[in-house]
Amino acid sequence: MNPTLKGVTYVSVWVVLWGTAASLADVVLLDRGAYEAGTIGQGITFAAYGIAAVVLAVRLAGRFLKPEP
Repeated sequence: MNPTLKGVTYVSVWVVLWGTAASLADVVLLDRGAYEAGTIGQGITFAAYGIAAVVLAVRLAGRFLKPEP
């Protein structure tokens, strides 16, 4: 696979994973009344999941983005 396409696909998958995980956590927190929609709590939830996704993506990048032999 083209290295550029491989990189774009890798980042795209992580964006989808981040959005899905953060949205699921957000629904639970909203249902439990932890915070209201549009408040700083919601922003913190998405930012925290974003940071976690970046850390995991960088740590796992070597396994998925190494050049093909």
